[in-house]
Amino acid sequence: MTHEQQLLKERLERIEKRIEAACIRSGRNRNDVKIIAVTKYVDGDTIGDLLEIGVKNIGENRVQDALPKHERWGQRGIWHFIGHLQTNKVKEVIGRFTYVHSLDRLSLAEEINKRGQALNIVVPCFLQVNISGEETKFGLSPNDVLAFLRETSNMKHIRIAGLMTMAPHVEDPEEARPVFKGLREWMERINEEQFPHAEITELSMGMSNDFEVAIEEGATYIRLGSVLVKPD
Repeated sequence: MTHEQQLLKERLERIEKRIEAACIRSGRNRNDVKIIAVTKYVDGDTIGDLLEIGVKNIGENRVQDALPKHERWGQRGIWHFIGHLQTNKVKEVIGRFTYVHSLDRLSLAEEINKRGQALNIVVPCFLQVNISGEETKFGLSPNDVLAFLRETSNMKHIRIAGLMTMAPHVEDPEEARPVFKGLREWMERINEEQFPHAEITELSMGMSNDFEVAIEEGATYIRLGSVLVKPD
């Protein structure tokens, strides 16, 4: 094991302890929470090191930065596109990335569906919901979620596997709790509607500064950048 891999392994072990404690506090099974390593600020070598120490999920934000990394490591791990996705970049993402975490508008859904049809695949997507209502954040307004799901229900090459949100960056992670709780409540509400293309089982929420609170509120994917891949 290289020195870099050892450092990453030690960070991962510290994160593991925090995840396990959050699961115990909230009565959850540790196996229900998956780490996505957010690798937008690191090079391809670091992605290789992460995969080597057992990280399975890789999250990238920008298409142009992600493509050379995917070219090198795409056959290993599960790749998540977690950034804002422009419609003209869909053809470069679908077929490479297993999950898209940022479905937030009808034009994007139509383009993903079209690309999925061309490749004869069904694309698992996370609906991005702007629970906090911040103007600086992407995502559907909660008031538009059900209408959006009705409008996309005939798209055969999209499956809404989960919901995603970004909480405000706050000093006290407790302040983010209502946002995570709100996303979980929306999952329950959507599932009550029984949309054929939206049987939601995943919640992508929580980052380096607030992932423990997100786990306590039901996160199944936590997106970890600085706490995992940046030097101490």
